[in-house]
Amino acid sequence: MKVDRDTVKAMADLAKLRLEASDVADYAQSMSEILDLVEEMRAVDTDGVTPLAHPLDARQRLREDKATETSDRERLQVLAPEVSDGLYLVPRVVE
Repeated sequence: MKVDRDTVKAMADLAKLRLEASDVADYAQSMSEILDLVEEMRAVDTDGVTPLAHPLDARQRLREDKATETSDRERLQVLAPEVSDGLYLVPRVVE
């Protein structure tokens, strides 16, 4: 697909981009090449091809969901200045 200079200027205006006049032709050429590549990819027959989430057939090994750490709450809260019902009490900073 051929993109002309006017199309590039219109898209730049819609995107609120400022383009130098000397760069418009290069952008038009680049955009034409990108759109040609897209058309080429659309022409490929993909019927029967299974979509992939990842190119490698990797499986994530999951461990059993169980607690392995013990609670040290009582031991740690002994050091705290103020504790209530297992919670650390701190001074109020927002009025």
